[in-house]
Amino acid sequence: AYNYLNACEKNAILFTNGDNDTFPLWYAQEVEGIRTDVRVVNLMLLNMDWYIEQMKRKAYESEALPISVPDHKYRMGTNDVVYIQERTNQTADLKDIMAFVLSDKPQTKLETQSGDVYSYIPTRKFRLPVDTALVIQNGTVKEKDAASIVSPIEWDFRKNHLSKSDFIVLDILANNNWERPVYYVSSGHDGTLGLDEYFQLDGFAYRLVPIRTPINNQLDIGRIDADILYDRFMNTYQWGNMNDPSVYLDDFNVRTMSVVRLRNRFVRLADELTKQGQNDRAIMVLDKCHELTPHEKIPFDYFSIAMAGSYFRLNAADKANAILGRYGQICDEYLTFYLDQQPDFINSIQNDIQYSLSMINRMAEMSRVYNQQELNLKLDSLLNQHYKFYVDKLSNTR
Repeated sequence: AYNYLNACEKNAILFTNGDNDTFPLWYAQEVEGIRTDVRVVNLMLLNMDWYIEQMKRKAYESEALPISVPDHKYRMGTNDVVYIQERTNQTADLKDIMAFVLSDKPQTKLETQSGDVYSYIPTRKFRLPVDTALVIQNGTVKEKDAASIVSPIEWDFRKNHLSKSDFIVLDILANNNWERPVYYVSSGHDGTLGLDEYFQLDGFAYRLVPIRTPINNQLDIGRIDADILYDRFMNTYQWGNMNDPSVYLDDFNVRTMSVVRLRNRFVRLADELTKQGQNDRAIMVLDKCHELTPHEKIPFDYFSIAMAGSYFRLNAADKANAILGRYGQICDEYLTFYLDQQPDFINSIQNDIQYSLSMINRMAEMSRVYNQQELNLKLDSLLNQHYKFYVDKLSNTR
């Protein structure tokens, strides 16, 4: 919770999704007094009129949200759903879209055969204006990145309707005018309204910025400002005792690290620093990640292999080989146990078996690419041995 809140600049708006990424933040603010200037906005609760009402009031150091929708337009049963009924191919500013939806004119409504009347939006081409001078002045975009600013932001809204929460978020974005920093705790969900290409990974949260970063895969959403991210991970964030052998991490703690994809975020930072020629800092980042996420506390996974790849690119083969050698041993132990079970049980854990096999295969391929012959021979031998035994076991169950 501390790290989510401290991913944000002063007086930020932070959109959260559900219980587990909201309640701890509320506790941190309400009880510990941490970053009470940040307004935490739960997207699920934003479907409720009483919660919208709360967001329109100041809370601690956080000013009221810039919501222009009048009370009677978001009461329960009003604008619970706003449909996209494409009547034009023209792009519309968010403020014009809001004005259309809030209008009482008959031509701005849809009427069903049963006589029900609904608000709608006549285009799926949305536009969010950008004041270039302002976003540089207030630090949303650094001066060195000014040439990358997209003004205005235009995108196609893919869904066929907006929930009340979506509708209010559009209103906030339309009226915020880039004055307050806007963040999301995660990407790739409906609540981001299709703006993921304009995200910047600032630690445990993504900041909305007017710079487009194409999405090549769902693991690498958002651009990276290496200076900001380095400061967050290496100086600002608190890690508690997550790597202390005497502290127990239950399944939920471990799953949270997977959901946050902590290793992946460290690796992305290290790779960006490597591109910039900051190799010493990149190695420090990877070392920090390795220290925080030992296998005994956070089991090795796909991103551990990615970390080894980053070490290889930094000519730190000894550290990369240590990870691959240890993970190879772990997968060997898993597979030895899995494949020693009864056929029916083996059939029930196919995903676990295939995952371990695929991890050994990835590690073998990486060791081959980086010319680590001794390790490659060992991993290839493990892969062939377990795969042959696995196939034999399957054939005996048919």
